[in-house]
Amino acid sequence: MTHPHARVTLHPDFRVGTVDRRLFGSFVEHLGRAVYTGIYEPGHPTADEHGFRRDVADLTHELGVTILRYPGGNFVSNYRWEDGVGPARDRKPFLDLAWRTVEPNLVGTDEFLQWAEREGVEPMMAVNLGTRGVEAAAALVEYCNGEAGTRWADLRIANGRTEPYGVRLWCLGNEMDGPWQIGHKDAHEYGKLAAEAGKAMKLVDPAISLVVCGSSAMDMPTFGEWEQTVLSYTYDLVDHISMHAYYEEHDGDRASFLGSGTGMDRFIRRVVASADAVAARRRSDKQITVSFDEWNVWYLDSRFPGESNLPIQRDAPRIIEDVYSGLDAVVVGDLLVTLLNHADRVPVACLAQLVNVIAPIMTEPGGEAWRQPTFHPFATTARLARGEALDLRVEAPSYATARHGDVPLVTAAATVDDDGALAVFLTNRGDEVVEVEVAHAGAVVTLEQGRQMLADREPAVAGPEHAAKVQRECWSTVDVARAVTPGSGGSTTIRLAPESWTAFEGRLARA
Repeated sequence: MTHPHARVTLHPDFRVGTVDRRLFGSFVEHLGRAVYTGIYEPGHPTADEHGFRRDVADLTHELGVTILRYPGGNFVSNYRWEDGVGPARDRKPFLDLAWRTVEPNLVGTDEFLQWAEREGVEPMMAVNLGTRGVEAAAALVEYCNGEAGTRWADLRIANGRTEPYGVRLWCLGNEMDGPWQIGHKDAHEYGKLAAEAGKAMKLVDPAISLVVCGSSAMDMPTFGEWEQTVLSYTYDLVDHISMHAYYEEHDGDRASFLGSGTGMDRFIRRVVASADAVAARRRSDKQITVSFDEWNVWYLDSRFPGESNLPIQRDAPRIIEDVYSGLDAVVVGDLLVTLLNHADRVPVACLAQLVNVIAPIMTEPGGEAWRQPTFHPFATTARLARGEALDLRVEAPSYATARHGDVPLVTAAATVDDDGALAVFLTNRGDEVVEVEVAHAGAVVTLEQGRQMLADREPAVAGPEHAAKVQRECWSTVDVARAVTPGSGGSTTIRLAPESWTAFEGRLARA
């Protein structure tokens, strides 16, 4: 039987760039059960002395998360950070307008930063540029990073933290292009405010890096124009521009869903082009990079009623708790392939979110924590993708999709570290086996072991039993002896299962 054929050309001298460890970030927002009964649940059998769940922290380490964005998200745009510091018994609950939830205010800046520090995860803080502005943003930097002897640093010390936290990465608001955002602004209003806030923040701590808000999605009516206008005000000040994108299967259009990585690729290329156009007009040699600080599979259109339709709720309501299938996990793996192939311009990315809210980790209050199917490709990529991303050339048949046009049947990414450890990531988007010839003239490639995720066709069901079933039936070790055929003349043939994502680890050496 003849199978579709693809060719991947790999050479150790052709490289995209260094894989920044911050590419494997995630996101904790005060939304639903992400914080309360997510990372934090005093009284849980695994809770530490600070009230944080040890089982969730252990899974966070296993997932390979390196950086966590906090506290939002839409939540940050009506958040007064000062109300969330000091003794918890003295804090007042407040109504979060973004998610229409009464926030108990038990976890705030200190609790989050100290938890992240204990777990060895870098924090990525966001400031409120919706309902607040320059003064509050600069004050928060001073509170987090300032030395003793100033108002806000001394408040931190009075609250029990002597040493500065040294937070290095800061978001200048969140999705300010979106009409849903509390304090939404047009590009000129936001660009001016972001420039002034960022200037003040860097006067407090010149060592920080800044992320300015890009478009919330590629289909926003202001996309492109937003990036160029905002960067015209902030280019010399900021380091990164943010991107957000979510993908889902619309009306049973499986082919388009499997091709989502092509949509992400085009989005990145267009944002990079917009940033570089601003640099060209300014005759600047500075290069703005991308912080893709929200991305995931999210059934936004089919499962979420919209923020304005949520009733006012208390006690960490179950909001946006999407459950995932093997198909969703294959798409997440393919999106990671796309991110790796843009390692030169995307040093930061955050899978949104970490726990319970469209998340790879789920919990039950007072009960267990478990891995969703999307956990596995992320954890595997975070573990294997080290060193530098190789600049592969992929020749593959294409197929037509309704949402993305023609997309390649096979996608690929690869990384190699200084010791020659090789990782190869491959997606077969089609419904039959594909044979991939990896051409590596001038190099010896050895693939030693692999893992694969297969797409399923069953609806995802809430709870650990379904997640365990998908893990048993869709997530498996690759039989390398059967799937990989070393060839002569510097080539290796790999058989990819239908609708699958596969990760190989091995060695790369010069011939």
